[in-house]
Amino acid sequence: MIKLVVTDMDGSLLNDAKEIPTDFYEIFADLKRQSIQFVVASGRQMYTLQHDVFDVRESVYFISENGAFVAKGDQVLHLDALPREAVNELLEAGATVPDAYFILCGKNSAYVRDTDVRFLNEAKKFFKRLEIVEDFASIDDDILKVTMCDFRNAEFNSLRYFERFSDRFKVTIGAERYLDVTSLTANKGHALRGLQTQLGITPEETIVFGDYLNDLEMMQAATYSYAMKNAHPEILQTANFITEWDNNESGVTRTLRALGLAQKPSAAKSC
Repeated sequence: MIKLVVTDMDGSLLNDAKEIPTDFYEIFADLKRQSIQFVVASGRQMYTLQHDVFDVRESVYFISENGAFVAKGDQVLHLDALPREAVNELLEAGATVPDAYFILCGKNSAYVRDTDVRFLNEAKKFFKRLEIVEDFASIDDDILKVTMCDFRNAEFNSLRYFERFSDRFKVTIGAERYLDVTSLTANKGHALRGLQTQLGITPEETIVFGDYLNDLEMMQAATYSYAMKNAHPEILQTANFITEWDNNESGVTRTLRALGLAQKPSAAKSC
């Protein structure tokens, strides 16, 4: 019996236009009636995630910043910050990456130094709270994640500058343009296991949806692990199941309906 539904956002619940499925709130209500808990798990900022599902945010568990920040509504459940000396070391390592820009992801906001218009327009898609600072050293906040916005492709450009840190930090590709570095213990799978323990829910009672490399550990924390049809090849190989529909076809909500976890559209309308 499924008691916990967990979904990634970009490339999974959201379509390529960054929109949630039109039937999301209907599906959420069906899950809630069955006492099934709902979790959003993303590399995105907490405040962006809360905005995306604003109408039900008080009833949703949020795993944000790739597992470094976990909350239920506005209640903080877990933080996994990077030491400031580690942040400085990572900034130095990535200083010469071509066509890439740093974003420091804090508990209270995200921070950037560069004012390149193309970069800022890209960053604003994912960060509802974004501050421009002259010097990263002036930031008074817990830094949860160091991100590189890479316009050449993070997997084939930025990654080679940070691979050497993989024994000390979690280095992951969150999307085509984004490389993320967090604490070694910060990932979606670790955060999900913590929630499972807190809620008394097992992997056999959990279903997860994901599409990219930062979903890898999360796939391993659930028996019913679904790679989106449009997922990265490594996620397709790791997951136990693959959705019939991609993210632009409302793959998450349609799969939940197909599994009987939510009413079919015709049945919902007749009630």
